[in-house]
Amino acid sequence: MSTTGDDRELWRIGRFACVMVSCCAGAELQIREGEGGDAGAIVRRELYPMKSDLYERARDLQATYRQQ
Repeated sequence: MSTTGDDRELWRIGRFACVMVSCCAGAELQIREGEGGDAGAIVRRELYPMKSDLYERARDLQATYRQQ
């Protein structure tokens, strides 16, 4: 896991990374595609009022991306 500013990488599978971006209104889950750190195109973006919901969704997505 890496932390850069308000971005926190939760997992990385192949060329996909799941990143949590914290903000005052909650947290944003992003799936980014690309190689090299936090750089990459955002292919999925979801907003959550509570981090616990975001972490649960991140685990679900991790299982999905592992199956691909």
